[in-house]
Amino acid sequence: MAKVVVFGGTGYTGAGIVREALARGHEVVSVSRSQPSEPVPGVQYEVGSAEQLAPRVVPGADAIVATLAPRGDMAGRLVEVYGELATLSAQAGARYLQVGGFSSLRPAPDAPRFVEGEVPEEYRTEALEGEATRILLAERAPAELDWVFVSPAGSYGAWAPGERTGTYRVGGEVALFDADGGSSISGADFAAAVVDEIEAPAHHRAHIGVAY
Repeated sequence: MAKVVVFGGTGYTGAGIVREALARGHEVVSVSRSQPSEPVPGVQYEVGSAEQLAPRVVPGADAIVATLAPRGDMAGRLVEVYGELATLSAQAGARYLQVGGFSSLRPAPDAPRFVEGEVPEEYRTEALEGEATRILLAERAPAELDWVFVSPAGSYGAWAPGERTGTYRVGGEVALFDADGGSSISGADFAAAVVDEIEAPAHHRAHIGVAY
């Protein structure tokens, strides 16, 4: 059993990971600014800002999962907050898994990342901030930090929850597509992929993508 701390644990991605980790018998701590609408029995909920709670909840953890979104009062501050989480995780000897966006992936080897091309204006600010957090890990993460930056498929989110299939593929920084050219993953299967990586670490200081 591992102690898993999920920042953003009441959001769509974080809540899925919280449920999956608890179902597998792990000790789970959820950190968020608000109480969950439907608390999961057995989860330790910590309510407050990530910066205030991190120094208390990160020490003693085996894995830290960062799923915060650059929205509301977090907009423009994600790099700063994630930098602190990365530093604390390194000091604690905890594995650090940071969930990013599909736009940080590449369409082909050595091709520019999607975020470097044409991103719809309504998503561009968040995509750029998410990419900045990837760069933070790739270029400035503490040398001793065991980190993984995880990008979901293009069709992923509360608007396309999908169903659990029990299958998924893991790729590198080049996006995965199915035979029809689609890129999708359900919330449940993405959560399973993240918890699988916690239980059986297969990638280290790397950017990976998860899709069908």
